[in-house]
Amino acid sequence: MDQGYIRAAAATPKIRVADPVYNGERILEMMREGAENHAKLMVFPELCITAYTCNDLFLQDRLLNEAKKTLAMLAEATAQLDLLAFVGLPWEMGGRLYNVAAAIGGGKVLGLVPKLNIPNYSEYYEGRYFARGNEQPVWVDFMGEKVPMGSRLLFTCAQIPELKVAAEVCEDLWVVNPPSIGHALAGATVIVNSSASVETVGKDDYRRSLVSGQSGRLVCGYVYSSAGEGESSQDLVFGGHDLIAENGTVLAEAKRFATGILYADLDLWRLRSERRRMNTYPGGADASVGYLHIGFELKPERLALRRSIDPAPFVPDDAGERNRRCEEILNIQSLGLKKRLEHTGTQCAVLGISGGLDSTLALLVTARAFDLLGLDRKRIVAVTMPCFGTTDRTYHNACVMTQRLGATLKEIDIRAAVTQHFRDIGHDPDVHDVTYENSQARERTQILMDTANQENGLVIGTGDMSELALGWATYNGDHMSMYGVNASVPKTLVRHLVRYYADTCGEKELREVLLDVLDTPVSPELLPPGKGGTISQKTEDLVGPYELHDFFLYHMLRFGYGPARIYRMALEAFRGGAYDPETIRKWLKTFYRRFFSQQFKRSCLPDGPKVGSVALSPRGDLRMPSDAVSRIWMEEIETL
Repeated sequence: MDQGYIRAAAATPKIRVADPVYNGERILEMMREGAENHAKLMVFPELCITAYTCNDLFLQDRLLNEAKKTLAMLAEATAQLDLLAFVGLPWEMGGRLYNVAAAIGGGKVLGLVPKLNIPNYSEYYEGRYFARGNEQPVWVDFMGEKVPMGSRLLFTCAQIPELKVAAEVCEDLWVVNPPSIGHALAGATVIVNSSASVETVGKDDYRRSLVSGQSGRLVCGYVYSSAGEGESSQDLVFGGHDLIAENGTVLAEAKRFATGILYADLDLWRLRSERRRMNTYPGGADASVGYLHIGFELKPERLALRRSIDPAPFVPDDAGERNRRCEEILNIQSLGLKKRLEHTGTQCAVLGISGGLDSTLALLVTARAFDLLGLDRKRIVAVTMPCFGTTDRTYHNACVMTQRLGATLKEIDIRAAVTQHFRDIGHDPDVHDVTYENSQARERTQILMDTANQENGLVIGTGDMSELALGWATYNGDHMSMYGVNASVPKTLVRHLVRYYADTCGEKELREVLLDVLDTPVSPELLPPGKGGTISQKTEDLVGPYELHDFFLYHMLRFGYGPARIYRMALEAFRGGAYDPETIRKWLKTFYRRFFSQQFKRSCLPDGPKVGSVALSPRGDLRMPSDAVSRIWMEEIETL
């Protein structure tokens, strides 16, 4: 696959104990099936060529020799299969027996990775047969060829430089200091594990958390294949609990007590980006000292992804998790404002209330902060400033909401002031251009600032992160405040925060008005209403859908992806939805153009709390020059 994706597979064949010929045939069938499904990396269970439960039969020459013949057959078969596979077998070297995962590809055995940690407790007694493996690679003979054997082998793909694979075997993951730590430090982006983990009650939960946690800790992909049906059930049962994880997230999980192939597409570019972003992640030129690098080849392909791409990356899918996230964000916002009010000794907050989503959320957060401080909500001054574009619906909602929250409502009609300003600067009020719009926004900010001076209060900013990303804010207008509580909350999440508050506030009238705010089109209401007093200026008609822009913003800043990669991901995420490819491309172009040209607004952004992994503060997450040129990004969009 291309653009950093690689299809990985964890396979659990149905085997027979001590029958390498039969097992080899089943493994080969699965390898062919995996190749047909474009898997480039396949992992099979521990000792799968012989079965893990051979016990004292591991001491039989016949079994060991037949296992090697089967390995040779499988390796030869990979000449016709475009994949790298790992299969488990017992291996004799120097009069000792080792439990190894053999890497095969391109028609040959590329390397043998021995198990380092040999369990000899509870149901395990591998120490009866196997010795601890060697870390530093040595060369062993196999069918007339020299093959490296050691845990410090790093398999690197020539065509996909981000694909660097290392292996560990079962127990190696469960110990205090897993070999995979060293592998990742040496540059491995994918760790494979050939395992034979028995099933006991509750063990699957621990196994899942172990695999996902290790992938997150090491910022890597982790492909875990476990033994299943066909292993001896004399004393134990093996469930075939295969897992594929990436950076702390389980991408795919096999149904236990079954056999088959589990597929998932790993995002190597994401892993590279995460490691590059984390300057605490060890690495560098000396990190792979002591490792033997083994090259292999694959043919990159462009495929439809076997990977879920969330169209709303800022908003959790699960309702329970979404509610927990909303509660947490509201706490972060309100605690940030609480600290600012305490520090300044201010017991009054002033904000403009429009009846729209952003000012609604800001008012709700301010009310929470006042409750935390034990302050009277009457000291929250919510100012409604109707002008040319104000509709009855938003005006009514602003008033009712303020009253239900117990804040002080102040109404200041700015039509006369703005009209006078038009006369002062010689602007025709019938010309509804940017001057017409921004004059209203700046008049509102002036009123809020001066009211705050009168009340000895702070102006609370209402603008959200999505608007800041696009520069959809009037410079020194709604762009400015004394503390911006919504500064790192994307528009797609603002809606859920307001809904969560509505669902949990316990007040019928407040809930009703909040729900109506949610149903109101997003608009700055700077142009006169349409027929019947309806909103005529809808933001998303002008700058594009916020769900697209939030998608673009997340993947651009969080992972550093370019336009072509983001475009492909958007096609997958919104497949079958409201946006065709040309629409996505159109708004992607708008996003990049505005993101670069409007940086000067973000460079002087007021203080505000960070709530998520993506933020735009020039003092924190985004230190971008205001005059950076967007040329190379725009040129890439033109090639889509």
